[in-house]
Amino acid sequence: MSERWALAATEDGGALLVALGRDGLPEGAVVREPDLVEAVRSRPEVVRWVWRSTDAVYPRLLSAGVRVERCYDIEDAEALLLGHEGRFGEPHSAAAAWARLRGTPVPPDPPARAALPGSQSSLFDPAPVAVELEALVEVYADQQRRHAETDRPDRMRLLTSTESAGMLVAAEMNRAGLPWRADVHRAVLRELLGERYAGGEPRRLAELADEVSEAFGRRVSPELPSDVVRAFASAGHRITSTRKWEIETIDHPAVRPLLAHKHLYRVYTAHGWNWLRDWVHDGRFRPGYLPGGTATGRWVTNGGGALQIPKVIRRAVIADPGRRLVVADAAQMEPRVLAAISGDAGLMEVASRPDDLYKSVSDRAFAGDRDLAKLAVLGAMYGQTSGDGLKNLAALRRRFPKAVAYVDDAARAGEEGRLVRTWLGRTCPPVAGAGDQEEAGIPQDEEGPSAGDARSLRARGRFTRNFVVQGSASDWTLLLLAALRRRTAAMAAELVFFQHDEVIVHCPEAEAGAVVEAIEEASAEATRVAFGDTPVHFPFTTAVVECYADAK
Repeated sequence: MSERWALAATEDGGALLVALGRDGLPEGAVVREPDLVEAVRSRPEVVRWVWRSTDAVYPRLLSAGVRVERCYDIEDAEALLLGHEGRFGEPHSAAAAWARLRGTPVPPDPPARAALPGSQSSLFDPAPVAVELEALVEVYADQQRRHAETDRPDRMRLLTSTESAGMLVAAEMNRAGLPWRADVHRAVLRELLGERYAGGEPRRLAELADEVSEAFGRRVSPELPSDVVRAFASAGHRITSTRKWEIETIDHPAVRPLLAHKHLYRVYTAHGWNWLRDWVHDGRFRPGYLPGGTATGRWVTNGGGALQIPKVIRRAVIADPGRRLVVADAAQMEPRVLAAISGDAGLMEVASRPDDLYKSVSDRAFAGDRDLAKLAVLGAMYGQTSGDGLKNLAALRRRFPKAVAYVDDAARAGEEGRLVRTWLGRTCPPVAGAGDQEEAGIPQDEEGPSAGDARSLRARGRFTRNFVVQGSASDWTLLLLAALRRRTAAMAAELVFFQHDEVIVHCPEAEAGAVVEAIEEASAEATRVAFGDTPVHFPFTTAVVECYADAK
């Protein structure tokens, strides 16, 4: 019996299936099954399912209690392969890939779905796209040929495989949900914001707004940046924005209540009562994870702002009775990734220990000044190469020449308009958009890049400098998730939260120790599979807690 099968869902709830050989070609006849769930459930020997989209199939299986070991997501692989071929942004649906094979007009991708507050229908019931099994099999075989034509086929196959594993993890996390106590959340909001007024802001925000206005001697709306800028100008203080770092340097009685208002207003609008009503149901928060939602491969969510949970709101994230949250945070992941991908002997030696990496760098290149060492390392990765940044970079280059040369080369390639890839082969877009620039740390008061413009190419160089590190870190975390998912498969533990350097597992208290061990083992496996025989170590700060807020 073949361990790999292609599957196409039919409109009547059934499925068409065919066994595949290692070359991706059919082995045997097409099988028609009246029920998709039973078609998968009755074939436990299948190791990998090849299907159009994990999002279109797997949630239905999970709802029926069926978990698959591995899959191959054709549409996700198509997007990665198109990017590798310098065709970033072309339609990547299975229907589009099939049309390209036949030389027929390529249909556009359907519009991105958005999660609906209070409903998961848009997440778990995507509109079907009619693609026959024969088409899926031909597209899959073509993708296997295209993998072989890449500059590093083994790495590219690993990337598409782990991206597909990430799709499974995302679907499982969307179903499990992050434990959330709505009553605790409401209590936190009352503590911070006070009573709610019908048709207006909570009491504490109203009080702080009055304090700000009193300090300026006229009515000022603290939530309106233009109003605040004008008020400070009238008081003799010229500011260009209402960012905290700029306001807190001013000596004025409005500063304290204004900063307090900014903090509480952010909580009120981002995680207030409306957010709680919309996104938390049945004791769980399910935001709709989107693997590879950014150019570097970092995950985003379809809604709910899951990747930005303030610490004060984390007090509402509480494990179920008898269970614990295992919160694991990778320590200084991106500099360690730079050490691994650059092969710099000095930086690899620093990154081989679980010690504070920035302190170790400071002892070697910055006379023990940890803050300066951190600025230098981050500046090298994010393109802060002028002024003091240039001086710091020179010191870093003397001690870690291959590491600095690696990001310098990536920046130069970006400026020259060449394709730039992560360690496993994820390819940078031709020109970085504003959102990509922000992710890479490029100041957003610069004019956005446009093709052929010198400033655009310089901006792309700054983006690609960081892209090779941040994107390779995303590659590594995919391998980590896949390994952790496999190690916890036989447990009652569930992965319930992930962002680029942090993962949370919800498990019975008795399994917590095994989960901590599984995370360390998954980290070692991900490092070995991604980077081979490297001394670089990726340590985790791990906490076993009942409440997420207690983890840090």
